[in-house]
Amino acid sequence: MRRTLKWLAVATTIVMIFILLGGALVTKTGSGMGCGKSWPLCHGQFLPTDITPELIIELAHRLVSGLGGLMVLVLSIWAWRAIGHIRETKFLSFLSIFFLLLQGLIGAAAVVWGQSDFVLALHFGISLISFASVFLLTLLIFEIDKKFDAESLFIDKRMGFHIIAISIYSYLVIYTGALVRHTNSSLICRDWPLCLNDSPSLPGNLYEWVQMGHRTAAGILFLWIAYVTFLVIRHYKKEKVLYWGWIISFILVSMQVIAGAFIIFSRLNLYIALMHALFITCLFGILSYFILLYSRSRRYH
Repeated sequence: MRRTLKWLAVATTIVMIFILLGGALVTKTGSGMGCGKSWPLCHGQFLPTDITPELIIELAHRLVSGLGGLMVLVLSIWAWRAIGHIRETKFLSFLSIFFLLLQGLIGAAAVVWGQSDFVLALHFGISLISFASVFLLTLLIFEIDKKFDAESLFIDKRMGFHIIAISIYSYLVIYTGALVRHTNSSLICRDWPLCLNDSPSLPGNLYEWVQMGHRTAAGILFLWIAYVTFLVIRHYKKEKVLYWGWIISFILVSMQVIAGAFIIFSRLNLYIALMHALFITCLFGILSYFILLYSRSRRYH
């Protein structure tokens, strides 16, 4: 029974990643109206006849999201019954379902009634919270074997501050990145790291402010994670979860920055753009796990 639950948890986590990447694909390919102003059907038809690439992308995203919703529901109920005695289980089960439904409703509202770019940019972030909840629920299920005693980990207040602050700040960075996509500001600046390397100046319009604001915020996140990784290497070598967790986080944020630069160099290559979304998804998952560990550390120490 527990083995089946573990397989379901892993499969649901993977499907949640596909939902996130699918949403990014819809935005990056301009397929948001691939099914017209009809939801959940395409152009009001169960089996649409006028097939276009945009329709295929949008419909596939809806189908994967629907499958993911059912899997999250089953996983949450099953986890509630199997490991409901673990403190975080019920809270994470609720979060995963609530935010998945919320992102679905925002997506539906955007199709039927339309939404501003600033509201649509919330869509990815809301999906990310649902993913993080499913990811943490999966880790709780695997903790049943007690191969890692998370309760013995001690995280002091200084490290706890960095964990909480970086997690919140990374979410703001993610929002600015989604705003870049939804305002079509991805290629408003031809160069990197500056908007115009041969003519440094302040942004001259809203689109440049959105693009450069995201680059600046992402740069600060990179430096902040690099600093915390340096602290961990110096002072937390014995805490292997923190040690390797922050090293992986630094690798992910570095790849995120590199992918962001290559999006400009490649003139918005789709595969690089999707990797950009994948790296930040994985990074946010690790930061979320750090929050879980810190909450336990405060409770047990």
